[in-house]
Amino acid sequence: MSRPQPAPLQVLVVDDEAPAREELAFLLRSDPRVGQVRSAADGVSALRELDLQPVDAVFCDIRMPGLDGMQLAKVLARFADRPHVVFVTAYDSHAVDAFDLQAVDYLMKPVHQARVAEAVRRIAEAGGESATGDDESIPIELAGVTRFVRRSEVRYVEAQGDYARLHTRSGSHLIRVPLAVLEERWADAFVRIHRSTLVALRHIDELRIADGHCSLRVGEHVLPVSRRHTRQVRDLLVRAGSRPRPEA
Repeated sequence: MSRPQPAPLQVLVVDDEAPAREELAFLLRSDPRVGQVRSAADGVSALRELDLQPVDAVFCDIRMPGLDGMQLAKVLARFADRPHVVFVTAYDSHAVDAFDLQAVDYLMKPVHQARVAEAVRRIAEAGGESATGDDESIPIELAGVTRFVRRSEVRYVEAQGDYARLHTRSGSHLIRVPLAVLEERWADAFVRIHRSTLVALRHIDELRIADGHCSLRVGEHVLPVSRRHTRQVRDLLVRAGSRPRPEA
């Protein structure tokens, strides 16, 4: 039996500049995963549209008169059935704010079909899950380009002053977010093992205890656990039902 096809995505485009609004709407309508595309010229009009009919995703500009894109996203965050948010902007200085608001994607103007398709893919994969779901996307700025890394890809995080370095299987990425902020926000899936290190529970392969010292193996990396955090780490791994294999 063939699997049922997901319902086409319902999308709202919000931009105070008509040419940009119409171009983005055209690109979205060209995607077979997208159904109805409505538009609004500002944040207040967007809220009126959403009051008439909810949508799966809102693609919104950031700099708009009146209620701007960031303010609109904060209002949407209070919705019981929150739509996914994709920011579309000519400025790359808001990526960290987009992370704080848990945006699905962050598109730079002028937008291109490939990037719009990638944003639609992210929304489609999220499905009915809330935009505040476990596998949020983190914006990474590199050489003037903003790309996104999923939280589930992050194996461990190291503090670097007011920044944090995310380590994934493919490499590492520096973000302008303090480790303490990530520790609080990701408390359901990460554990602090050192004053400068957080580790994703799902990526822990081994718990090692030898000569009174504790460490964790995460892939090919062995990370020391401070004495202060050893008991908490051991207890948390047991409660989480992880699969560490203690060494004698």
